[in-house]
Amino acid sequence: MVTGIANAYLDSSPLVAITGNVACEAIGKDSFQEVDITGVTMPITKHNFIVKDVSRLADILRDAFAIARRGRPGPVLVDIPKDIQQADCYYEPKKAAPVTRSNNNGKEAFAEAVKLISQCERPYIYTGGGTVGSNASQELLALAEKIDSPIGSSMMGLSAVSHDNPRFLGMTGMHGKYAASQVMGRADLLIAIGTRFSDRATGNKLAFIEGKKVIHIDIDPSEIGKNIPAFVSLIGDVKAVLKKLVAELPAGNRKAWHQEVESFKNCPDNRLEMPKDSLNPETVIQAVNRRAPKDTVVCTDVGQHQMWTAQYYHFAKPRSFITSGGLGTMGFGMGAAMGACIGNSKKKTVLFTSDGSFHMNMNEMATAVSNQLPLVIVLLNNNTLGMVRQWQTLFFDKRYSHTSLERRTDYVKLAEAFGAKGLRVTKLEQLDKAVKDAFAAKGPVLIEAVIDQDAKVLPMIPPGGTIKDIIVKA
Repeated sequence: MVTGIANAYLDSSPLVAITGNVACEAIGKDSFQEVDITGVTMPITKHNFIVKDVSRLADILRDAFAIARRGRPGPVLVDIPKDIQQADCYYEPKKAAPVTRSNNNGKEAFAEAVKLISQCERPYIYTGGGTVGSNASQELLALAEKIDSPIGSSMMGLSAVSHDNPRFLGMTGMHGKYAASQVMGRADLLIAIGTRFSDRATGNKLAFIEGKKVIHIDIDPSEIGKNIPAFVSLIGDVKAVLKKLVAELPAGNRKAWHQEVESFKNCPDNRLEMPKDSLNPETVIQAVNRRAPKDTVVCTDVGQHQMWTAQYYHFAKPRSFITSGGLGTMGFGMGAAMGACIGNSKKKTVLFTSDGSFHMNMNEMATAVSNQLPLVIVLLNNNTLGMVRQWQTLFFDKRYSHTSLERRTDYVKLAEAFGAKGLRVTKLEQLDKAVKDAFAAKGPVLIEAVIDQDAKVLPMIPPGGTIKDIIVKA
């Protein structure tokens, strides 16, 4: 569970973890199965509780849920010793504490932001997971319309804006869309919303901010200036801040900037496509996309398939993309897909995974089958740890070390052994039928799609590089 808590911490997901422990009198005596779980998880939680008085248990649990959702969301752990679990007390029901949404800025900060936006020639809105978490998609679009600005997103910001919105350029960063990265580089004002400027998003930080000013909007003051210096900061809930900012901004019309953005969108390097007549990551993802309703929740594990999903899947609704961003945890996908499915009234849920990631947590197929969860598990099998192999190919002279798995797992038989349906696709002409059958099934279905182990995620900005170093062919 520690890994799950760390995922929630780095991706700002509200989570309450409830653990058991030895009886209070046995704590600190190396008792059987005693672990100082509050100490272990202290660096990756917003707050920890250890309950030593049963009369405080109910209030502590209420506080835990409130803390997890308050401000920047995150995980809270409540450790309950065995004797407290067995003790009796009087329970008094109380209402849950409301979560308030506000901004914490004075008139001067908003005035400065309005001034910067009004004076700039080439604004660019860069949105992150905070926009999704704050349910601020409409406010984000209102800002873009008001100031006539293009929009790009971090990986965690995907789904905040529909893929077909004309202002949306796609994901930026190491494996972002060519136009999104190039337009961000040309901007003279960057409006960063609910994002933390991770190294995968920025590359060389000095080059990243060259020639531009930054307005940073975030609920967490510790994010301001941590990675990228902000000229103006607006602290508070993204939805509340954007509402106020849009209300104070004059309308803008930037025809010259719009034309420049369109030229990048129409550049051939912005349309890097895999062959349409072969079985490859793009044709597989597109086949699923054609079959899935627009509100389908899509989850991923971590690796090349995660980036291909971010690049090629057409997200149309907020909160339809769940992935491990900050921690990048292989094995994340099965648990995420099951949780998303149950939390979404057991609607059809898609998991894109790979042979490397799936092996990390494939035992959870038993849970999915036992609960008859309608999962479509799309396993892109290249029989290698693809992202590491890609780095070894491009940056380490093809010195492959422990990336070629050479596993002989029969995924169809494996799925059937768990009680699920298994399908293998080795040719493009088999793909549509397999996807159709998977979406028609009631319980979990695993589709194994065999792909080339040297298929690469492109474009790619090398680690520590700039958009001038972008790799579009390899």
